[in-house]
Amino acid sequence: MKKFWLGIGGLFKDSNGNSSSKRFIGILCGVSLCATLYINSYSHGDIKPSDTLVNAVAMLAFGCLGLTSTEKIFGKKSEENKD
Repeated sequence: MKKFWLGIGGLFKDSNGNSSSKRFIGILCGVSLCATLYINSYSHGDIKPSDTLVNAVAMLAFGCLGLTSTEKIFGKKSEENKD
């Protein structure tokens, strides 16, 4: 069970082991968006979130997780490489 919690905790950390707020917000937005869409699939058509709100949460999740991936691929230049 301890490995499970360490794995979940690792989702929110970057490659250096530091906490990543972008990953946390991205995963939180993705989970809330999936839950909202699942719940609304069983509710009446007149009770639904606005399309603009759904698109905003989707873009926030995509942006946060995309920025995290971009930083991992391209990385930040270290002080040694600038000289």
